[in-house]
Amino acid sequence: MRFFEYEAREIVKRAGIPVTDYGFTTDASEARSIAERIGGPTVIKSQVLTGGRMKAGGVKFADTPEEAEQHAADILQLEINGHQPRGVLVDPKAEVEQEFYAGVVWDGTRKRPVMIFSPVGGIDIEQVAEEQPDKVGRRHFSNILPFGDFEAKEVIASTGVTGSDLNKLVPIVTRLARLFVDNDMTLAEINPLGKLKDGSFVALDAHMDMENEARGRHKKLLKDLGVGDEETRQAREATEFELAGEAVDAASHRGVAGNVTEFDGDLGLVIGAGGGSLTLFDAVRKYGGRPANYCEIGGNPSVEKAKGLAKLVLSKPGVDKIAVMMSIVSNTRVDIVARGVIAACLELGFDPAEKIAIFRIPGAWEEEGFKILEKYGVEYADRSVSMHEAARRAVEKIQGGVTA
Repeated sequence: MRFFEYEAREIVKRAGIPVTDYGFTTDASEARSIAERIGGPTVIKSQVLTGGRMKAGGVKFADTPEEAEQHAADILQLEINGHQPRGVLVDPKAEVEQEFYAGVVWDGTRKRPVMIFSPVGGIDIEQVAEEQPDKVGRRHFSNILPFGDFEAKEVIASTGVTGSDLNKLVPIVTRLARLFVDNDMTLAEINPLGKLKDGSFVALDAHMDMENEARGRHKKLLKDLGVGDEETRQAREATEFELAGEAVDAASHRGVAGNVTEFDGDLGLVIGAGGGSLTLFDAVRKYGGRPANYCEIGGNPSVEKAKGLAKLVLSKPGVDKIAVMMSIVSNTRVDIVARGVIAACLELGFDPAEKIAIFRIPGAWEEEGFKILEKYGVEYADRSVSMHEAARRAVEKIQGGVTA
């Protein structure tokens, strides 16, 4: 899940990294009060989970509290890339001598976090890496063993930073790395990390992404930040379809119907079994299919949960058929999933044989499940049919017998 900037700033602050005397508000008049408290010029920033704020007019500078109030009023009504702002962040306009970059990101290939540092901040780190590769330092580190100051010092010094700046930056980078691990982040970034005229360093902006499955381990932090249990945040606000998927999962304690993500395709998916869901999603696309959604179902869900998920997907505008596919499962009853998806079709007035492109779930109680599918004329596949072949058949059906 992705945090708004004002939340990321608070996380950074709690880790002991210096931040500016900012304020967050959803009210323009309160923005004026915050600006009065700060004193001097301020920056008013839209709080949205998307980029391009500056270009869209979501970041404005104010010389007076009255100007800050007017800017806040304008920004609170400004939609950016389809996002309405959660509020505005009022920040002092800092006297910056130099901008640095510090970040930690999860490296999925190495299965370890990697620290990235650059004395060139304020712009995308990818651009710096391309144009000035000698100004980007990197170091992988353990997410089990403690991150030490010497590791931070090594990555910072590799970019040419020395002396007093190096000594002041080491504890900031060290705390950022520890923050990343302690809070199960997939991204922890400070950009820019500003060096002020007096030689001190302060985080001027921050971006944080937490592993979604780790939310249960950080309930206190999320509660302190005001993040609701029902909020599902990625790089954008959750759609109504995605929120409905969360509701389906929450309605029953049995099994899982999670990570429901909306796409624009015509083939609805009810897929699962660990990495099988990713494999199946990619297989559908490989054969030219257009997925309408991604989801993960498993853990022996109830008939109601399987039905609820299938009804949600079938009701999505543009969905022509659904494919019900999983890897070989041991703790999910095939007959229960079969009952659920068929009930969903019937309750919506659809013929299961027409709406279910393929049913491929081998595992517990599969013989009983296959009998149910046969009764309604649904095409099914046992474990002798690979997941890729099942995906190909589903795509072929929805394309009228012609695969890409």
